[in-house]
Amino acid sequence: MTIEDGYGAAAMSADVKSPFRAGAKVLSVAIMVLLVIGALGPANWTPRTALGWQTDHFLGYFVITLLVCFAWPRPLAVGGLLMTAAFLLEGLQAFTPDRTANLVAALCGAGGVLAAALLAELFARAWRSARDSKSSVYSRSAIRRAAGPPPAVC
Repeated sequence: MTIEDGYGAAAMSADVKSPFRAGAKVLSVAIMVLLVIGALGPANWTPRTALGWQTDHFLGYFVITLLVCFAWPRPLAVGGLLMTAAFLLEGLQAFTPDRTANLVAALCGAGGVLAAALLAELFARAWRSARDSKSSVYSRSAIRRAAGPPPAVC
């Protein structure tokens, strides 16, 4: 399996892409572990910005979802799992001593997941469409070249 550039040469083969994908999988699992620790650990372990907790939830889940979608290229499945995780982690905060469950925080996190998953799905479909149309153009031109020059008309 290869990705072809505009000149028909193999730009990157599947065996070269697999270390990148494997590295992204390891990194996304590590990020998910850190997310669980940040969500269920002491409140002062959670990094915050000056933008407010709603924006922190949205942007955090948005970035995590994009990373996980790169590692596992099934954006809608990844989005469903991470939205479930956002609600589950927020609900589990009710059992921690220094936190409370907050529906708005869960919705902000799920919104970030949804936005990132839809964006990743859009890019994946555009990439596949461009790749498929490019490969069909190359295959038609290869057929024409193999058939030889057109007959001369007198």
